[in-house]
Parts: sequence; structure tokens; C-alpha cells
Amino acid sequence: MKSILITGGAGFIGSHVVRRFVNKYPNYRIVNMDCLTYAGNLENLKDVEHCSNYRFVKADICDADAVAKVFAEFEIDGVIHLAAESHVDRSITNPMEFIRTNIEGTVVLLNAARSHWGNSFEGKRFYHISTDEVYGSLGDEGLFTESTSYDPRSPYSASKASSDHLVRAYFHTFKLPVVISNCSNNYGPNQFPEKLLPLIINNIKNNKPLPIYGKGLNVRDWLYVEDHAAAIDTVFHSGNPGETYNVGGNNEWRNIDLVREICQIMDKKLNRTKGESEKLITFVADRAGHDLRYAIDSSKIQHELGWEPTVKFTEGLEQTVDWYLQNEGWINAVVSGEYQAYYQLQYGKR
Repeated sequence: MKSILITGGAGFIGSHVVRRFVNKYPNYRIVNMDCLTYAGNLENLKDVEHCSNYRFVKADICDADAVAKVFAEFEIDGVIHLAAESHVDRSITNPMEFIRTNIEGTVVLLNAARSHWGNSFEGKRFYHISTDEVYGSLGDEGLFTESTSYDPRSPYSASKASSDHLVRAYFHTFKLPVVISNCSNNYGPNQFPEKLLPLIINNIKNNKPLPIYGKGLNVRDWLYVEDHAAAIDTVFHSGNPGETYNVGGNNEWRNIDLVREICQIMDKKLNRTKGESEKLITFVADRAGHDLRYAIDSSKIQHELGWEPTVKFTEGLEQTVDWYLQNEGWINAVVSGEYQAYYQLQYGKR
């Protein structure tokens, strides 16, 4: 039985990847290692928690002894590294958390893989999932490609850029069989409501202000999380060692237009008067160093590996809204406690 370690598997993207691998590959043993910070939630995986090929380990990727123990106990053959601090606003508030987790944690995992696998890399793979934010900001035209120069603008993107460079260094220096992918903004079920879509959906439902940075003109490329999980599956099994693959949804939206689209959907779902939810839009002071536009050229993964997004945005957005409206218990549990304090810190004084 092949053993695959998925770090951060209780988080948003990680839980979708864990579920896909547990269900699709019954002959794999899937080990989910997560330290269950605010964004990690085992409720995301209740449907697979009793599967015979699934194991959960509560551990911090920065704990070298704990990571080494997992590699030894489960005879890890492959790593899908998703664990990361990922919210730009939090990185501005506390950069050191991002340095520790995203840089030091990645090196701990690289060292564990190198130590456990020795010089025999047959059948082994270390897959590092990153972000398009490492490339910086685009103007009105152009797309990020795999050869775009790095130009990170926030502590978050700088920490992810650092980890990307380290992963590549272990490939060139130690011949560790690595692959990297850089993805655009994900959306879908189970996303922690500090991120734009679930925050807007939850606030509309509760008639709270919809905080939009600046004038809402920042542009993002949106990718449905299940499409991303499929891309991760493809890159893990078919990507060439040492290569990078950009994963995007070919789906650019200005923040303000996206929020208005969600308002229209929510008005219908909640039987509100058309335009009622839009009245909740509140423009707040812009984020420091806010990148204007991200857009991914995903032609490499499409042409070389045969992956492409399959979920149309209108369909994915509708499914996402329905999920949050149908899972009030999940979101109510998530937005209690620390999240409320964080929300006040980010938006209460704006």
C-alpha cells in the first residue's frame, strides 16, 4: 500500500484533496497531518474519517521530531504539501507566523523526505502547492506564466516565494523528486470565512455590512476547489520532476462585480427584493500593498498533462452559495470565538 502524506488536510483545499484521494485510491493509505489551527476543521472530513485507508495525525509541520515520526511510522512514499498560513491580512498583522509555517515548516518536510528516502527516490514524490501571488501584480493586460519573475508584495506571498525557491533548491542540490504548482484564488464549500466569498455570503445572510477594499477594482482569477483538487491529482501522478505548473480558472472578476453577482444570487435564494443585498456594500480603507490583478496562464498543465477546469463559474458560484446556506451549523461554529476577534481587528475600525 502506497502511503501519501497530505499536510494541511483539514483545511479548505486540503480537505477536498484528502476526500478525493481517499475515495479514488483505495489502495493508497492517506495520512492527513494537520495541527488544527483556526482554519483546520475535522468537520470537513466527517464523511471519510472512518475509511480504512485514512489516518489523521495532529502535528505541526515545524516539529521535526513529529514529522520524522510520521514518515517512519507510515513509510511515506509521497508528500502533497498544502499546510500554510494563507491569508494576506493576517500576514500583515503577524508576519512571523507566516515565516515559521510557510518557510521553516516546508524545510522540515523537505529534510524529513530526504532523510527517510535516502538516495532511493524510485516511486517517491514531494509536491509543493503554492500561489499565483508570488508573481506580484499585473496591469490591465498579460498573464502569469511559469517563467514569470517572482515579485511578491506581501509577507504572505514573500513567504510562499521563499518556500518555492527552497523546494527547487532541494531538487537541484539533492535531486529530491519535487513538483510545484501555483494556483489562482480558490472558492467552494468549507472555506474559512475570512476569505471573500464565504465572508460576503455569511454577511448578506445576517444583514451585516459587506466590506470591500478600496473601490473593489482588484481583479482575481477564480478556480473551483474541486477543479483544483483534480489538478493536484494530475500533477502528483503525472507531473515531471523539477517542473512547475500554473493552475488557473480562466475566470477573471473584479471584486466589486463578484460581490454584486453574489448579492443577486443571495437575493433570489433568500426571497429578497432585487438589489436589497447590494445596499450592504461598504467600501473600507484599502489593504496595504494590495495587488491590482492576478491572472493565470494554465496552458502548460493543459497541454502537457491534459487538465483543464470543468466547473463553469455560474454553476460553481451557485453550488457554493447553496452549500453555505445549507450548512449553517458549520459556519456558525467556525465564526465563533477567535474569528470574531479577528473580524473586529480587520474590519471593526475601518
